[in-house]
Amino acid sequence: MQIKTKKEYYGIITLLGLLTGLIPFSVDMYLPGFPAIAAGLGTDVAAVGISLASFFIGVCLGQLIYGPLMDRFGRKLPLLVGMGIYILATVGCIYSTSVEQLIIYRLIQALGGCAGMVASRAAVRDLFPLAESAKVFSMLMLVMGSAPIIAPSIGSLVLTSFNWQAIFMVLGLITLALFAGILLFLPESKAPDATVSLNPVKIFREYGEVIKNPIFLVYTLVASFSSAAMFTYISSSPFVFMKLYHLSESQYGIAFGFNACCLIIGSQLNRFLLLRKSSVWITYYSGFALFFMGSLLALVTFLHRDTLSITLFFISTSLLLIGVINPNTSALSLAPFTKNAGMAAAFSGFFQMALSAVSAFSVSYFYNGTSMPMAVILALNAFLSLLCLSILQPSKNGRI
Repeated sequence: MQIKTKKEYYGIITLLGLLTGLIPFSVDMYLPGFPAIAAGLGTDVAAVGISLASFFIGVCLGQLIYGPLMDRFGRKLPLLVGMGIYILATVGCIYSTSVEQLIIYRLIQALGGCAGMVASRAAVRDLFPLAESAKVFSMLMLVMGSAPIIAPSIGSLVLTSFNWQAIFMVLGLITLALFAGILLFLPESKAPDATVSLNPVKIFREYGEVIKNPIFLVYTLVASFSSAAMFTYISSSPFVFMKLYHLSESQYGIAFGFNACCLIIGSQLNRFLLLRKSSVWITYYSGFALFFMGSLLALVTFLHRDTLSITLFFISTSLLLIGVINPNTSALSLAPFTKNAGMAAAFSGFFQMALSAVSAFSVSYFYNGTSMPMAVILALNAFLSLLCLSILQPSKNGRI
């Protein structure tokens, strides 16, 4: 379909951005409520933390389900079903009387909400020319980068006036508004295709064909390792900033928000870089810079020269570079696909979340009371990202 007016153009991008931000918003908004949820359900914070793990499991697996569904039935119908599942599961979260129920409903909530992640990426591939898609992904990152800044503050504000269930009420109302927006304003970007099979064996085979595409594989790996570097920081930031550097909760919030702003700045800087250079060129040299920053962070940490200001500098610079890299890898990984764009978007999202979860787990596993695990794992992910670009990429001067 053709986008005819600027109003329609920016309206669609805004709606796709909100769909992209639903999952990070669903995570960041309820984090401040962990103690209140634990008290309300008669358990401890560690048990409530399992609901976060179940949520991420749902996000990973759900994307693989929506990929073939969106190629078979179009983008809009599965997306509406997913939003409906999210809303119903949110009601379940509100009325949960035990942590076990909350864990299950958060899993179902993620299975519904991740439809927005798959649909937004696939719709960008459907609606926008390849040369423009990296710019569009940069604009979508405005919402994703804003979630860590806005969502915890909203969650804390809700908790000061209401009980923890109100957090899920707000999330439900947001998703209800998204449901209406999809129904009324989001065009169907891909017609249903009856030739797409939903046979599990054939789906597995189709995913295999997607993975075999060298361009998809390279840029999905690059995106996944750079995202894993970001999640390495996110998962370890409370310990590093509050325990090691003795920041208060409010100071930690400021530091976390500043780093999120750097991610946003990087995504918008990418829009200006694309006026002069290709996505391939930008990805290669930003990947090299990310490896350089990650290596320096690991080195100063190993030499015990790390301070709050030094660590904050290297982390914020790394996030800025990730903000540059991710919109380009999103566009480049989906470039080879038309028919299977939904499956490609789904597997790319699945792999990013899976590697991010592995990195977050590794930080906890190698915990030794210092910031060394964070620094080393972040640098390792940056190295693997650059390695994929250097070995698997045919040319850093390609034009996309």
